[in-house]
Amino acid sequence: MTGPGAAPALPRSAAAPRSLTPRAVRYVGLTGAVLLTVAGYLGGARPDIPLGATPVSIWRSPGGPATLTCWLLGTALLVGAWWSLREGAPSSRWAYVTAGLWSLPLLVAPPLGSRDVYSYACQGWAYAHGVDPYAVGVAAAGCPWLETVAPIWRDTAAPYGPVFVLLAALAVKLGGGLTGTIVLLRVVAVAGLLLAALCLPALARAAELPTRRAAWLALAAPLIGVHLVAGAHNDAVMLGLLLCGLLVVIRRPGRPPALLLAGALLGLAVTVKASAVVVVPFAALAAVHGRYSVRALLRDGGWLAGGLLAALAVTSALSGLGFGWVVGLTRSGDSEQWTSPPTAVGFVVDYAGELLGRQPDAVPVARAVALLLLAVLLVTLWWRAWRALRGLDDPRQSVAGPAVARLRVALHGAGLALAAAVVLSPVFHPWYATWPLALLAVAATRTTWFVLPAAVAAFLTLPDGTNLARFTKAPGALAMTALLLTLTLTHLPRGPRPR
Repeated sequence: MTGPGAAPALPRSAAAPRSLTPRAVRYVGLTGAVLLTVAGYLGGARPDIPLGATPVSIWRSPGGPATLTCWLLGTALLVGAWWSLREGAPSSRWAYVTAGLWSLPLLVAPPLGSRDVYSYACQGWAYAHGVDPYAVGVAAAGCPWLETVAPIWRDTAAPYGPVFVLLAALAVKLGGGLTGTIVLLRVVAVAGLLLAALCLPALARAAELPTRRAAWLALAAPLIGVHLVAGAHNDAVMLGLLLCGLLVVIRRPGRPPALLLAGALLGLAVTVKASAVVVVPFAALAAVHGRYSVRALLRDGGWLAGGLLAALAVTSALSGLGFGWVVGLTRSGDSEQWTSPPTAVGFVVDYAGELLGRQPDAVPVARAVALLLLAVLLVTLWWRAWRALRGLDDPRQSVAGPAVARLRVALHGAGLALAAAVVLSPVFHPWYATWPLALLAVAATRTTWFVLPAAVAAFLTLPDGTNLARFTKAPGALAMTALLLTLTLTHLPRGPRPR
């Protein structure tokens, strides 16, 4: 059954490749999830297993070969199964059931791919015991679970907003110990994913894109199961609040009460992880009711901004921590890895300088230039979206452009803004790729350009949290810089062709 609001049907060959039936895809991915869970118990980020020094030392450790074999094979199976249906699952229900089935083994796995959940636990412990986590690191706070935290984060202040610190402290209070705290932090992450899952179909239908594709890309991705479910990363909570806020905006544009609520939800997302703030200007575009004008934008966007600022002020005041979390953001780039394009370019400049007998220390400069470029790019993306939306309106009459086209422009701009924030960030971790993935799944018509990086990112970590980028610094930096140069040269505007 079709209609004006129905999602366009995908070709049968695109939705279910003949080489692998949907049933086979489901159980190949489930096998991969089970193997990842086994790898977690053999050598995951368990409290009693220290962070591995090198992949070679992990291989030589007791059970190391079995751990790495299960991990790599499980990741390959899960990524391959997800990739095979990247143009859309057979149905939305099938996508939800399969994504849930893949998550079941990972729900009972030890933390995988990262030790950040132990940092959350210690930051929550510090706040629960009267210590400001934005003033001191977890080592100085006296966290009893310090040995479980990755060494690089033991002396850094919390870079997360007050809402997440409050959630972590609540998990500590109710958990009664490290294991209980980790379980509750995972429950919080799963709750964020469930909220996102509830919002995805309505967002996809509003943009007239297939819900079965949106659900599959955003929920069945290996990064979701490994890092947001098993790893319990707070990105899940941020995404849930972000998608919920956007859904309220598109359901009730121009309605002050709804826009205040939407702004508050977006503000809560920002107070979990500040990266969500880049979506707000595009949410303001989606909030406009009627024709686009500066007056309409200030009116409807102002209500949205009011809700956001109120959420920031109230949560910062209720936590008693003020805006100290903003200072903590400056320490999130302490880790230097080539997976961040600006950092990779800085590495290459440093290598070239060493060949010439100099020490340029280019990484901080490259990162600063990237942040400046990010600011320019965000303004450019917003301005292009604004002009596109103005162009949809009928200039001769007081008629707004088609609702679907308006929504797609706003959501696509928000997804591109998150993608730019990930690419130009001083540091990149694999789970960062879930940010644009969730939004572009409901806004983009082409998928490969953002699905492929998410698939590659799934292979960047080992089960105990060891990041493979640490051991491929020089070749990785050279490869990343070469890729950037290639993409830049191939996408430069070309002159007019000769007639």
